[in-house]
Amino acid sequence: MPRDYFAGDPRTNRERMLAGEPYIADDPESERIARRALALLEEYRVAFTASRDEEARRLLAEVLGEVGEGVVVKPPLFVDYGENIRIGARTFVNYNLTALDVAPITIGEDCQFGPGVQLLTPTHPVEPEPRRDKLEAAKPITIGDNVWLGGGVVVCPGVTIGDNSVIGAGAVVTRDVPANVVAVGNPARVVREIGGEG
Repeated sequence: MPRDYFAGDPRTNRERMLAGEPYIADDPESERIARRALALLEEYRVAFTASRDEEARRLLAEVLGEVGEGVVVKPPLFVDYGENIRIGARTFVNYNLTALDVAPITIGEDCQFGPGVQLLTPTHPVEPEPRRDKLEAAKPITIGDNVWLGGGVVVCPGVTIGDNSVIGAGAVVTRDVPANVVAVGNPARVVREIGGEG
């Protein structure tokens, strides 16, 4: 029988999740929000495909926490909840973004995302017992302004990528990347600096 990891804590698992603390993903309110996001994003895919731009933008704004002016997100888009995602103005996201927003995901202005990017905030215990008991947590992801993530980039929990940086296709970003650099590989490492504003 699983341990009671939350003895004496009256909060729901959703409340623990939103506080950035360990939780178990069995909260009915979280499930409702996740299913709503899934349904709205299917409507978004259909509207976007049919060039019903105003409807598509409304649906995207209904799912996500914030969508800046001029944002383009090519469907399909996959999220956990959507409400914890903020995308800055004029950012372009190509097909198949997976943004698991158990913790906040903040994407800056003027970013470019290649196809198949994954932004993954959830974490799971390394120790086998709490992992078997379905304990999990999450750490926020922050992408600065004017960042380019190449196709297939994976950004891991808790990572911040600084303004103007470029992450090469297929890179797995396991730790923070400073502003104004190019990083590539698995795990991603900085290979050179680039100019700042310009």
